[in-house]
Amino acid sequence: MQPEAVLVEPPVLDAAGYQAMTGASDAQLADLARYQTLLAEWNEVMNLVGPLTIATYWTRHALDSAQLLAFAPDALTWADLGAGAGLPGVVLAVLLKGRAGARVHLVESMTKRCRFLEVVAKDLDLPVQIHNARAEDLSLKVDVVTARACAPMTKLLGFAEPYLRRGATGLFLKGQDVATELSEAQKAWNFESDLHPSQSDPRGRIVQVKRFSRVR
Repeated sequence: MQPEAVLVEPPVLDAAGYQAMTGASDAQLADLARYQTLLAEWNEVMNLVGPLTIATYWTRHALDSAQLLAFAPDALTWADLGAGAGLPGVVLAVLLKGRAGARVHLVESMTKRCRFLEVVAKDLDLPVQIHNARAEDLSLKVDVVTARACAPMTKLLGFAEPYLRRGATGLFLKGQDVATELSEAQKAWNFESDLHPSQSDPRGRIVQVKRFSRVR
């Protein structure tokens, strides 16, 4: 009998721990700290993230988002579908700021959330473009399309189809039910995917999607 796997909880990082783990610059750390402040302030009047996750921001939100860059280190253009509070898109934009040609498209259908994203983008002077639109109604040419807590994989791939068809790599942050979601998605879509462990949650996975087409 095989012993049961033991889930090792990730460290609960503060700003210094996040910087030590990721190598973020002082300027990037300052921007991320300012984003945390804005997120906490707006979360008082708008449902952006779970209130308890503000306390674990550096692990749950900053690290969770930043880890995507390791899978596409040369990618300059990203689309974050269902951007909501700006995760992972705002964190990615902070880390990409200053790189020539960098642009993160924040795609969000709820107008009030777009207003929050506009405030953050202006405050932090981020290389972003905010689209108050449904993800599947746009057809942006980007290097990577991403999403977190947006929709189950079957529906998410429908949202991402226009971007994937134009050559984007898919990098999607998913939780412990990812295997079930992928099995269901394969009934509607032909695709290959790799699963990578999450640095921020031992139950989480990053789904890297490639060779994508619709089941005929």
